[in-house]
Amino acid sequence: MATQSSWSHHYWFVDGETKTFSAPFRNVWPSELDLMARLAGMALRDRWSDWGREPFTSKSRSHISVWQKPV
Repeated sequence: MATQSSWSHHYWFVDGETKTFSAPFRNVWPSELDLMARLAGMALRDRWSDWGREPFTSKSRSHISVWQKPV
C-alpha cells in the first residue's frame, strides 16, 4: 500500500475464447482527488461510500465522488 500501486486484471469470454487484459494503476486517496479537482477548477459536489449513496465515513472502503465546475 505504501507505493500506492496495483495491477488490474480483466477477463472476458468471446465465442468460447478467453480474452485477458492487465494494466498497472495507482491508488489515490479522496483528498488527492479533491486537490486535483480543485487545481482543475472543480469543486466536490457529492461523495458517498457506494452506489447506494450510503454516507462516506473514515471506515468506508470505497467512494463515489462527483465534482463539478462552478458556474
